[in-house]
Amino acid sequence: MKLQHLLRPDWVLTTTLAQMPLQDLLDRGIRALVLDVDRTLLPRRQSEMPQVMESWLRQAKDNLRLHLFSNNPSRRRIGAVAQRLDLPYTTSAGKPRRSALRRVLADLALPPEQVALAGDRLFTDVLVGNRLGLFTVLVKPLGPEGQPCPEDRLQRLEVSLARMVGTEWSR
Repeated sequence: MKLQHLLRPDWVLTTTLAQMPLQDLLDRGIRALVLDVDRTLLPRRQSEMPQVMESWLRQAKDNLRLHLFSNNPSRRRIGAVAQRLDLPYTTSAGKPRRSALRRVLADLALPPEQVALAGDRLFTDVLVGNRLGLFTVLVKPLGPEGQPCPEDRLQRLEVSLARMVGTEWSR
């Protein structure tokens, strides 16, 4: 698969994960959701999840199998989020490498087309999900109050670089 296709999310949201309509995933036949943590569930440099995000995750857990999947090596930080919600998790995932995500998919025992991966980064989250045939969702980075982060320079840079290699999508 060409790089421009690997960097194209299946769904680009102009909101954070907490505003993503769960029914849209369910209508697409999604049965499990693999979630990035830093700037997707937790604001930058914070360990407390905004209430709006925690509420969304609890509702998602009632409808989908969830797995937290982070490049962050801190088992304490990521584990605390996972423990609070009683969810499985992976730290030091090495995204965009596929090996850790393959283990998660084996544990889920679902075909890739029934699994979505949501995160705020094109060159890690979207790239690894697309490499394994998952439904990929690019969300806006999470700010401290649970709203989209007003300074998402890294995501803007990644989108610009993706467009330079020929990736096209409406945003």
